[in-house]
Amino acid sequence: MRKVLSHVRKAVEDYNMIEDGDRIAVGVSGGKDSITLMLALKALKRFYPKKFELEAICLDLGFEGADYSPLAELCREKEINLTLVKTQIGEVVFDIRNEKNPCSLCAKMRRGALHEEAKKLGCNKVALGHHYDDVLETFFLCLFNEARVGCFSPVTYLDRTKLTLIRPFIYMEEREIKRFVRDNEVPVIFNPCPADGKTNRQNMKDFLAKLNRENHGIKGRIFHAIANSDIDGWRI
Repeated sequence: MRKVLSHVRKAVEDYNMIEDGDRIAVGVSGGKDSITLMLALKALKRFYPKKFELEAICLDLGFEGADYSPLAELCREKEINLTLVKTQIGEVVFDIRNEKNPCSLCAKMRRGALHEEAKKLGCNKVALGHHYDDVLETFFLCLFNEARVGCFSPVTYLDRTKLTLIRPFIYMEEREIKRFVRDNEVPVIFNPCPADGKTNRQNMKDFLAKLNRENHGIKGRIFHAIANSDIDGWRI
């Protein structure tokens, strides 16, 4: 946890993600990234000089076989308030709309449901588990698929909802999250989504892994180029 917190604290301080009095909702899918972020923010809360409150929100997308009881038990153990929101997003995306490219619509609906619940809980910020590798993947997805240089920002203010999105894991590599989950036997929920592992993002993940094997250290160089660029919200 010390290593995880070192990455989180650096990101939080570099981009001024947390202020006194914040009420932060963590979007927890049950996967390794969001659960680790939830645990990291709970640990940070104990000693961080700026005092903040923490809520966990999990969206039940309605997929058969999804079991959120291990997440609920973990939250009880760690004294984190968990709100489980039942939705019909899975049915809408895969059955009613029968989307050929389901991820875009699913992400849009998940964002809407998460933000709505965060507002109900009185939160002013939403923490998302996007990590270091997500930064690189998003950059190349924008470049290859949209012919533009871009990426999500470490901090994003949403005018419509008056919520601020923060991404405290931008310095945290995916392999470090996997190691933390394995070493601490963190319960991770199986993802029952039919599109899991078959997306453009998975293809980009495979591409970047191959690129890094053939060009040692290139992921770090690309990340630093993004951080030092004029992409909105990145330059410190």
